[in-house]
This record gives sequence, C-alpha cells and structure tokens, in this order.
Amino acid sequence: MAKEPEKVRTGFYIEKEVLDRCDELLTQANVKSRNEFVTEALRFYCGYLTSKQNENYLLQSLSSVLISTIRDTENRLARMDFKIATELSKLTHVVAHTHAIDEQALSSLHLKCVEEVKRINGAVDFEDAYNYQKRRV
Repeated sequence: MAKEPEKVRTGFYIEKEVLDRCDELLTQANVKSRNEFVTEALRFYCGYLTSKQNENYLLQSLSSVLISTIRDTENRLARMDFKIATELSKLTHVVAHTHAIDEQALSSLHLKCVEEVKRINGAVDFEDAYNYQKRRV
C-alpha cells in the first residue's frame, strides 16, 4: 500500500474572486476539495517555474554548443581558404612566368573575369573557360 504523503496545515489569504473561480473549476480539475485544488495548482506552478529554469539552462547550453561549432567551422573554412589562396598564388605565378601577356590584354581579361564571376556567382568551371578560349562557345 502506498504511503500517504505528509500534510501540514497552513493558512493564507486569497482574493475572493480567485477563490470563487477555483470553486467553479473543482470538477474540471477532477478534485474533491479546495485543498486538493490548491495542492494541484501549486504542483503545476512549481513544475512550470522549474521547466522555465530548465528551458533557460538548455537554451544556454545549446547556444554554447552552437557557438563552438560555428567557431570550429569558421576556423576550418579559414584554413581551407588559406590553402586555396596559396595554391592559386602559385598557379598565377607559373602562368604569369610562362605567358607573355601585355598590360592591355591583362586589364581586359580582368574586367571579363569580374563580369563572369558576378554572372555565374563564383561557380567557375574550367571546361567553360577552356571552351571560351578555344572559341567553342
């Protein structure tokens, strides 16, 4: 048989309007007395307050995890961007060394590339560039 919880007698003041509302809701609350109603209401409110504390804790924890994940991702992307920029720099120097391009052609190529990158939103395709250079467009 389940042990009956310890009960204590206490008194408190309550607004008549609130007490009347509680009396109206006794059957809806599935309780037989005001004492049971108040006990259930206090349990519910205590649970509500506790859940708010848990929610705040979980939100802070989740925020911390997300910030950490984003920082790690930023670091990985920055390292990858550095490696790509280094390889591109090497490639650019090799091409500049092996090809004699005058300043007018270089300026024209720069303008064409800026326009192209804007148009294709940075998704450069080697085959498209190859076909353009071979006039297969």
